[in-house]
Amino acid sequence: MRQHIIYSIIVVCLNSGPRLRDTIESILNQTYKNFEVIVKDGGSSDGSVEALLKECDDERIHVYIQKDTGIYDAMNQAVRLAQGEYYLFLNTGDSFYDETVLRKITDEIERLRSDNKNVGVIYGNLYHKALQSVVYAAPEINDFTCYRNVPCHQTCIYHRSLFETRAYLPAYHVRADYEHFLWCYYERKAPMYYIPVIIAVYEGGGYSETKENRKCSARQHREIVIRYMGRRKADKYRLIMLLTLAPLRSAIADSRHLSAAYNRIKTAIYKKTGGC
Repeated sequence: MRQHIIYSIIVVCLNSGPRLRDTIESILNQTYKNFEVIVKDGGSSDGSVEALLKECDDERIHVYIQKDTGIYDAMNQAVRLAQGEYYLFLNTGDSFYDETVLRKITDEIERLRSDNKNVGVIYGNLYHKALQSVVYAAPEINDFTCYRNVPCHQTCIYHRSLFETRAYLPAYHVRADYEHFLWCYYERKAPMYYIPVIIAVYEGGGYSETKENRKCSARQHREIVIRYMGRRKADKYRLIMLLTLAPLRSAIADSRHLSAAYNRIKTAIYKKTGGC
């Protein structure tokens, strides 16, 4: 009889080279072992998938090769193949922060369940490799954090039910993960819990960070927040961001020399305000 799988770790890739193997090894090194790895490849021609299968002989790795229209379509294809109770998406080049991450997440889920709490999303902090600093998530999800600072998808563990109704909307080709998070919060009323653990190492230079996608990202953000919050509330938060010098703060947060200090200050504010 097949063991009940707790986690499906989903990795989508296309010509990722040795970065794919590095990501998979960080998963296999976890001290908590009840997981499967769904590798969804879009048709790589660089030999990375073949090298992975040769070097990482583990029955928990399931590789599927199929063309897709982009990263979110690839993620949706992977979700349809996943068997775990919880899903976590790691991009190639990203990794778990250390070998105890899944153990710590599991302990938190078990603690919440012992208190008769339903778990929709568990999320935590991120180490930004390019900036060499920790990006701390807001300890409480509310309207304002949904507007400006939802946790990165690499640090979110979703209960599978949140993808059974519908998955990512590929039409938001830069912001589909953001849209889905807001859908989980506003439409599904999913219980969301913060865990003070660094979950993933983010490589940096992701799809949404390219110069050509930044303007598109802003447009999609605007459309999404109006959809879930309404224009009046979205305009209010937009004004707050302008009055509090959000563009300057973003520039500081993206600076390799200033990011660490900025995130320490931000974390201290979160502790005092609950994430507001």
